[in-house]
Amino acid sequence: MPAHRVTLIAYIILFIAPAFFSTNVIFGRQLLTVEPFTLAFIRWGATSIILLTFCRNEWSEMISVYKTNKSLSFFCGFLAFWICGGMVYYALHYTTASNGILIYTTPPILILAIEAIWRGRNISMREVIGIVLALIGAAIIIANGSLNNLMALKFNIGDLIFVLAAISWAIYSVLLKSERYASLNTLPLLTLLSICGTITLAPFATYEILFVADLPNTQSQWVLISGVVLLSSIGAFLSFQYGIKMLGASIAGIFMYLLAPWGLFFAWLFLGETLERYHINGTIFILGGIIVATLPLKLFERKPT
Repeated sequence: MPAHRVTLIAYIILFIAPAFFSTNVIFGRQLLTVEPFTLAFIRWGATSIILLTFCRNEWSEMISVYKTNKSLSFFCGFLAFWICGGMVYYALHYTTASNGILIYTTPPILILAIEAIWRGRNISMREVIGIVLALIGAAIIIANGSLNNLMALKFNIGDLIFVLAAISWAIYSVLLKSERYASLNTLPLLTLLSICGTITLAPFATYEILFVADLPNTQSQWVLISGVVLLSSIGAFLSFQYGIKMLGASIAGIFMYLLAPWGLFFAWLFLGETLERYHINGTIFILGGIIVATLPLKLFERKPT
């Protein structure tokens, strides 16, 4: 396949990826009757089993990569599946899907900052301005648009957990570009990391099942869980990791700002949530910051005639 067509496909997939990701928050709000780590464990346990059947020809390479990168793999699993899985579902007991989705649009900015600090990437003044704008937007949402809440450090615990999840996702995105994973294609890499993530979730899910609540036991719960597995897990992670492998973490991260329109639309359509003024104000700052920091300046360069 020609290189330009591969690149176009990667961009299309990255455009759809945020829609898949946003469904996780929607499903999470609809599954508040299922304990958070139990839901995350079922989600990624089922996803791991399904993915294993599709990449059985690469098991030996997966095992080889795992043996030489155990700590890194479990750390990635902890970031993407424990924090961005069980903790996110826990957070949804305390905040709205709209708030969570908007806070989740900040990883593109966080990726720039992490790459600057961690890998010594040069960061320009416009990127600094973009980071500041995006952080102001996140603060508006976390404080529910109230300066008094901000000054009094009165925040919703669910929103703060989403901030932690956004930071974790940004770190995970950068780690995926590690040379240690270069030999694995998108599917086996996701499979390996989802297995590691499932293992980190297992003790917490076991505790919930034994001492808090039983496993899901209604048809509607399992239908929604199937959506989490197929759309929010396999569809979302495969599309995003493919984009990272093909275009890099920074470019793939830019597309995550589409979580806002996708997610707010789904929250309105399926949950009946309303768009508050502070949502709009926060979104303007976040998306404005992302555009300022990441929009390629060469788009505005005049082409020679």
